[in-house]
Amino acid sequence: MTDLVPATGTVHWVGAGLSTGSGLAALCARTGDVRLWHRTAERAAEALDRLGLTGRAAPRAYTLDALTAELAPGDVVVSMLPAPEHAPLLAACVARRAHFACSSYVSDAVLEQVPAAEEAGLVVLTEAGLDPGIDHLFAHSLVARARAVIGGDTAASYRLTSYCGGIPAVPNDFRYRFSWAPLGVLNALRSPARYVEDGTETVAERPWEATRGHLVDGEPFEVYPNRDSVPFIEQYGLPAAWKPLAFVRGTLRLDGWLKAWEPVFRELREGEDAHVAALARELADTYPTTDADRDRVVLAVSLDVASETGNGASWSGSCLLDLVGDEAESAMARCVSRTLALGVRHVLDGDLPPGLNRAAGTAARSEEWLGELAREGLEFTVRVDG
Repeated sequence: MTDLVPATGTVHWVGAGLSTGSGLAALCARTGDVRLWHRTAERAAEALDRLGLTGRAAPRAYTLDALTAELAPGDVVVSMLPAPEHAPLLAACVARRAHFACSSYVSDAVLEQVPAAEEAGLVVLTEAGLDPGIDHLFAHSLVARARAVIGGDTAASYRLTSYCGGIPAVPNDFRYRFSWAPLGVLNALRSPARYVEDGTETVAERPWEATRGHLVDGEPFEVYPNRDSVPFIEQYGLPAAWKPLAFVRGTLRLDGWLKAWEPVFRELREGEDAHVAALARELADTYPTTDADRDRVVLAVSLDVASETGNGASWSGSCLLDLVGDEAESAMARCVSRTLALGVRHVLDGDLPPGLNRAAGTAARSEEWLGELAREGLEFTVRVDG
């Protein structure tokens, strides 16, 4: 195995948008050289002031060339930029032998560079936020607990659902609060979703048309599948001897969302990019997010397993995170930035191997990270029956 490039302790946090929160402060407490890169140095300084970090991190005006010029071997680059910009940043990291971290799903453009990064002894940390991120930690934890009871070689069937949503803490008529770019929200709804239902792989071309009611701790919500759930069966380490009756990773919304958004769906069915972009701008103007708004994050992951052998053993477990934002930061920023910062701290400590890493590569790492997040005040509950 290629030797890991030792971390220098210098962290370049790139971007200070909606998901940058107290995780940045945690890194400032961990290391004395944090640089915040934003559109301009003035905007970076304003973001540091807003986060109470003036003097604890250095503001920088971001361009890829400017960042590359400051990179040294062993530095860590944290990308809070939109997903299409991760690959160019990673390329700069490989060229300068710096580690890379982000909270986004792994893209093909990032995957193409992983072999070169691994060969250079660099960590590429991805999917280390809320969703993806904490949801992975929950799923790995539940699967490990179920395996310990049922047995990984035992024929069994299971249902795993993982639903996450950023919603208004105080419900509004629109039944939603934009916690990221409206165009991104709309484009996600236009992307087909693949999942397992009734033991069969299913594709929803329009994910919202697969919306159904879902109770979380007795509270009614609406949920629908998103992206491609199927590869996560292997990623979560579910035994081949277990048959999935249901496996869905999806989005959670307030009860009544489907009806409130029917005018939006009518527009999405037309499907033209320019039309959808115009709709996104209209929604941003019609439903602006103000400083007085408070968001709520709900992440609910559950696993039910039933043995198909004569003893009829069964196991059920669930994890729930239900958090409301406050004046200091949104719930979304807290969950994303703290999880990502935790991953970066493990990069700084040399705990992750070169190459591709996700928030939860193993069940043991999941338990470790969940314990660390809990000690830092990110509250969640785990329930087990069986």
